[in-house]
Formats: sequence, structure tokens, C-alpha cells
Amino acid sequence: MTALTNIIRKELKELLTPSTVVPIVIMALLFGGIGSMMGNVAEQVTAKPIVGVVPMDTGVLANISLSCINQTATLAYNGTSVDAGLQNVSGQSGIAVLYIPANFTASIMSGHHGSLEIYWIMRGAGLLDSISSSTVDGLLARIGQEISAYLIGTGVSLPANIVLSPVARVETTYFHNMVMQGVSPSTLGNVLSSQSLIVPIIIMMIVIMAGSLVISSMGMEKENKTLETLLTLPVGRGSIVAGKLIASAMVGLLMAGIYMIGFSYYMGGLSGSAQVNLAAYGLVITPVDYVLLGVSVFASLFAALALCMVLGTFAKNYKAAQTLTMPITLLAMVPMFMTMFWDYNTLPPAAQAIVFAIPFSHPMMAMRSLMFKDYLFVLAGIGYSLAFAVVMILIAVWIFRTDRLLTGRLMKGKPGSGSRKGIWRLMNLARR
Repeated sequence: MTALTNIIRKELKELLTPSTVVPIVIMALLFGGIGSMMGNVAEQVTAKPIVGVVPMDTGVLANISLSCINQTATLAYNGTSVDAGLQNVSGQSGIAVLYIPANFTASIMSGHHGSLEIYWIMRGAGLLDSISSSTVDGLLARIGQEISAYLIGTGVSLPANIVLSPVARVETTYFHNMVMQGVSPSTLGNVLSSQSLIVPIIIMMIVIMAGSLVISSMGMEKENKTLETLLTLPVGRGSIVAGKLIASAMVGLLMAGIYMIGFSYYMGGLSGSAQVNLAAYGLVITPVDYVLLGVSVFASLFAALALCMVLGTFAKNYKAAQTLTMPITLLAMVPMFMTMFWDYNTLPPAAQAIVFAIPFSHPMMAMRSLMFKDYLFVLAGIGYSLAFAVVMILIAVWIFRTDRLLTGRLMKGKPGSGSRKGIWRLMNLARR
């Protein structure tokens, strides 16, 4: 029984290490934060949408429509100017301005569809950013139902298609200082989110795969004692770090090139099946944009590899190296979820700071930014990723110049500094 207890105690000490416990705690906090944000989404679904209305018709059907709007929405504007309505609704974080033309009731009563003009204010293109517009879609559907019920109740003689569907939408969307006529936020959001769904997943897979290779390589070198032999050779520590990073960067560059080739084919197929002609609004990807996207991917990969080299110095063996890939996985998953479900511009300031601080997030957001010609944001992301990589490289060089790689802790005697104790320990480790 004592032997079994000792074995259990030994295994628990090996398994319950900070490198295994901390990532799990961070993962729990991550999903807890995502759950809290999802709870806020549920509140948005049940909340009344903020809209404006411009009622130019005083007929009975227009009054029915206005009554539905008053019951199911919060009015931020009720006047005669669409421009003033857009300004007031936008100032209150509203969603849309509904314009009821003067011939709305007369058109339906004469056997034609009544045109209801919707001017959408679109702030984000994430999957969850479209929830607010879906509440207005529900409002418009209710207006059509109420008008149909009135027409059936009065027994007017009208075509069946007019009675069942009396309202025709005329939609205009304002997004990123662009006016898109005939486009709804749901349609535009579906086209843009089709990119944000696949791009973050691919970037996450590349970062995790490349990072695990570097960390596992460091663990294998320690386990096979090749790193100790390498450190005893007359080679500068900076040269060792540079050689490892250059080789890793070449692998990252190859991955970025393969990614760009595959993504170009993906974008070609996507543009052919898109419901919205994005080129008509200038939302196209030029060859220069592809080059910037490739540079963004490479800079993020380079930052990831530099960070993984620092993490790899803490791996005592190959088994320990597997657990050290968890921080990279977490740092890749956080921006992946954020960019998939939310637009960066609609995130709270604290969430924006967190996403921007993670270098892996920038290529995930670069495609949408390049479509809207936000080159400053893309270049800032590239510069930040490269600066992050430089800091990690300096830390890696500093660690390589200490005894941390061999002894597992920092010692006062540095290799080559004249400390006999440090040299003696290195020689003993090299002979093992």
C-alpha cells in the first residue's frame, strides 16, 4: 500500500506542474469570458432595436406600420428627414431608419406592393454583429403580417400575392463610409463572414503546427543531449539562436507561401459565388494586397517561432515540450474566436487591446482591413509583430548565454565569464 501511495504521489508531482495547470486555468477563464459575452448577445436579442422613422404617408396602412414600430422598437427619431434620422439614430447606436413613402397605402390598395425603404447603419461584419439587424428584420416581418391581417379582415379584392406579401423592401446599407444600395446587412455580413470563418482557422493551425515543431525540437535536443554538446562548441550563442530562427523563418515563409496560394484560389471561388458584387463597391483584393497579407502572415509566424523558442528553453525533455505548446494554442484560439464572431471595430476597448497585443491576430484581421483599404491598421500589425519577434529574440539570446538551458535554473557563473564553478558544471554535464 505504501508503494502504491508513493507511485501515485510521484505521478501527481510529474503531472500537476505549472506548465499543465496554468494553461487549463487560462482556458477556463477564456471560455468563461466568451460565455459572458454570449450572455450579452442574448440580451441584445430580447432588447428592442433602436430605429428612426420617417412617415410621409398618413394612410391607414402607414398608421398600422407606425403602430408596429412604436410597439416593438425604441424610436430615436420621428421626423421628415432621412439624413437627420440617420444622424440621430447613429448617435444613439441605432440600427436603421425606416422611410414610409407618401404613396405607401395607395400602392397596396391599388394592387401593388408598398415600398418600404430601410436605411441600415452597419457597424460590424462579425457573425454576432448581425443580431441587431435580425431584430429589425423581425419588425419588418411583423409589419407585413399586420397589414395582411387588416386586408383579409376588411375583405378588399386584391391579388393573393399582394395580400400575403404587401410590403416590398428597398434597402440601403451604410458601412465603412460606403453607401451600398440594394444590399442588406445580413447579405453583406454573410459574404464577409465567409472569409473570417476560414482565415482564422487556417492561421491558428499554421501557428500551432509551426510552434509545436520548434518547442518539440528544443525538447528533443535536451533529451538527446545534443543541445549540451552544441553549447560546448566554440560557437557564439547569438549564432545558435540566429541559426535556429533563420531555419524556422524559412519554414514559416514556406508555410506563408503555401497559404497565400491556397487562399488566392479560395478567394477566386468565393467571389464567383458571392451574392453581392463587392467589386462594384471597390472591395477587391489587388496583388499589392496579397503581398501585404503574405508579409502579415510571415511576421506573425516569425513572432510565434521566436516566442516558441523562448518557451522551448523551459522544456526539460520531449514530454515536457508537449505541454508547453498549450500557451501557443491559447494565444491562437483567443483571436480566432474574437475575429470569427465579432468585428474588431465593435469590440470593447479592453478586448481590442488584448486582440491587438496577440501577434497572431493580425493576419486574421488583415484580409477584411485590406478589402476596405485600411492599410494603416495592416502596417501597424506587421510592425507590432516584428517588434514582438525582436523582443523574443533578445530574450532567447539572453537565455542561451546563461546556464538555464542545462541546469534548469539561472546561475551566477555565465559560460565564458571566468566562473570556475559554472565551467566545471558545464563540463560535467557535457560528459554525461
